[in-house]
Amino acid sequence: MKTDATAGNQALQPLCERLEAVLSAHDDGSDGSHDVHHSRRVLRMALRIAQAEGGADAVTLACAAYLHDLVNLPKNHPDRSRASAMSADAARPILRELGIDEARIEAACHAIETHSFSAGKKPQTLEARILQDADRIEALGAIGIARAFYIAGMLGSGLFDGGDPLAEHRPLDDKKFALDHFEVKLWSLATTMQTDAGRRLAQERTQYMRDFVAQLVGELRD
Repeated sequence: MKTDATAGNQALQPLCERLEAVLSAHDDGSDGSHDVHHSRRVLRMALRIAQAEGGADAVTLACAAYLHDLVNLPKNHPDRSRASAMSADAARPILRELGIDEARIEAACHAIETHSFSAGKKPQTLEARILQDADRIEALGAIGIARAFYIAGMLGSGLFDGGDPLAEHRPLDDKKFALDHFEVKLWSLATTMQTDAGRRLAQERTQYMRDFVAQLVGELRD
């Protein structure tokens, strides 16, 4: 099975095929925002950032990108902040079985453990910084808009407050309204980027989202 995640880096193709097989075995299909396509996009973005930054190990990035959500807990799960550490623990024996050397295993697991916004851990390596940026960029732009409303639907949230969409006269509540999540979290993501390339891409996608919200609010007020 040929993946689309390694265009321009065909040496990664056999490893990515094996990682996708592992991921497919763990994916129950219940969360379309964290499926194999999400992992492919994260890897493509990670490789793009790595090319701009220079010096990153592509094998480590591939391992981390495919397995970073191996333990995928819902946003409202009480152990959500531990999901990345749980994913790292679950990834170690898998990567050993795939024959990855121990140094890369630890590097990939560090990237996995520190990628999550909810975990609040600081990445210490270039690969970890790149993975964190690549995964957060997934929450921005057109894909980010689609994922935000999809996840809100999974959690039973509303789209927006039709009478006060920008929360000008009420407290923000992104558990109740998907649109509130843009102000609560998404607008600030670009400022958390760890690499220059990631920051540029995040800013571009954030502007797209701001244009979308302006259009949405304008339509609500017509």
